[in-house]
Amino acid sequence: MIDEEQLRRLSSGERLELIRALAAMNAPDPASIAAGARRRALALALIIVCCVVLVAWIGVLAATLPRYYRTGGWRGAWVGFDVFLLAAFAATGWASWKRRQMLIICLVVLATLLCCDAWFDVVLDARTPGFYWSLASALVIELPLATLAIAAARRFLSLTSRAMWRYQGNEGPVPRLRDMRLVGTSAGRPLHDLLAGPEACAETGRGPAGQVS
Repeated sequence: MIDEEQLRRLSSGERLELIRALAAMNAPDPASIAAGARRRALALALIIVCCVVLVAWIGVLAATLPRYYRTGGWRGAWVGFDVFLLAAFAATGWASWKRRQMLIICLVVLATLLCCDAWFDVVLDARTPGFYWSLASALVIELPLATLAIAAARRFLSLTSRAMWRYQGNEGPVPRLRDMRLVGTSAGRPLHDLLAGPEACAETGRGPAGQVS
């Protein structure tokens, strides 16, 4: 049994190798690996089907929708949307105040809602007296805020990836976000994924070269 004093005498590299060895002992359950692979294949197939259906639906809408249309429920639609936008701002503020990891998700959701707000404001106000106000609001308020939110989310993801990369004992530049391996994708071995070390990069087809983008 290794005691604390022996652990303190180890170098940082030796301690890291010990952590990796302990993580490697967390052997995956073959059944859970197979189930995870099936879920991943199903999710990918569903995404492909959704893309194909959406492309077809966009074509149908472009060919059949009238150029102008009078609708009901206008107040409910926009008030409801702004309630969701307010909730996104509140959740983002709370996550930032508490320094929670979910801040990244909140920032992405907030940026998405702001872009939707800008798009529909400008498009639906086209050829109306309020068009230029909507355009100015989109260019000065919604889109800049969305850009800041996405930039902040990207920065936090980069910081998390950089910390993982260094903790795994890797040297050299950190790979770009799009090349970083998703943690926890090996069913039953999230700890092994996190502490897998340099060999984990082999599955992405990249070595340590590359920069965070």
